[in-house]
Amino acid sequence: MKKKDLLKKAVEHIDIKAINAVEIIEAMKKMSFSARDLANAADIYDRMLREKKCVVILTLAGSTSAAGCMQVYVDLVKNNMVDVIVATGASIVDMDFFEALGFKHYQGTPFVDDKLLRSLYIDRIYDTFISEDDLQHCDGTIKKIADALEPRPYSSREFIAEMGKYLTKNAKKKDSLVQAAYENNVPIFCPAFSDSSAGFGLVLHQIEHPDNHLSIDSVRDFRELTEIKIQAGTSGLVMIGGGVPKNFAQDTVVCAEIMGHNVSMHKYAVQITVADVRDGACSSSTLKEANSWGKVDCNCEQMVYAEATTVLPLLASFAYHKGSWKTRRKWELARIFEGSPKNKKRK
Repeated sequence: MKKKDLLKKAVEHIDIKAINAVEIIEAMKKMSFSARDLANAADIYDRMLREKKCVVILTLAGSTSAAGCMQVYVDLVKNNMVDVIVATGASIVDMDFFEALGFKHYQGTPFVDDKLLRSLYIDRIYDTFISEDDLQHCDGTIKKIADALEPRPYSSREFIAEMGKYLTKNAKKKDSLVQAAYENNVPIFCPAFSDSSAGFGLVLHQIEHPDNHLSIDSVRDFRELTEIKIQAGTSGLVMIGGGVPKNFAQDTVVCAEIMGHNVSMHKYAVQITVADVRDGACSSSTLKEANSWGKVDCNCEQMVYAEATTVLPLLASFAYHKGSWKTRRKWELARIFEGSPKNKKRK
């Protein structure tokens, strides 16, 4: 079997604009179990969009972008349905930026000889395949961007904005989250940025420039995201999976308090997860548990226990077709930071 035989059926990303989920979500309100949970979560998200002074923070963990939800996130940004993104490096770099460079994810199968995949330089994400050669091109592009920037510490938000700026001139696929966020001044934070192709690219950059190189300042990330929370006041969370992005966004309330600011807990919160609460792990802690830490107000929260690719398109389609985003304030929160990457000069 040759590599081309396995990489031939590309993953197609679902278009929430073309599918109106309002009626099915409304019907689910009269059901029970996870269906009613999802309907309640959709209503909470719509309430976030209807509230005039509510900043919506989207957190992404896992591989939903590779699995067909990439366009969902792009549409949320383009239609003013999300104001800040906190994500894993893989979601932003290995998946979204990767496809913007012209590469694809492919439908595969978990029932395969992984030794064969390794010999063909094919990486597997459960039932999705991706070419390692293409990923290494992505690594090299990150290095190229870093090489062209002033050598100093950057927040991940700053560097990802530079990635968006690069795509405005070099993208093979124009509809990417990184580019859309850059063009709409929606900041993206990746607190574990190096855990992705970005890490490999930046390692190559630092090896080539050992005494004068760029680095990523994760503490600055935390401070910047907390500054957004301080300025926003009212906030809502839409969390896909858990992990670092979830905790990073929730912790801004505690960080603001430590900095001497009296801020409210996140007023709204929705989490889609398959994590089991019994193991006590960070990713599986419930939103009610977060209330004990002073992070999330438990008056308007909803856990949805489901694999995200099955319910996220329904939730997002419901909110899109309800249309509350049409009259929302456009926050453009990337503008609050001095020296926005849009005004920085490349070498």
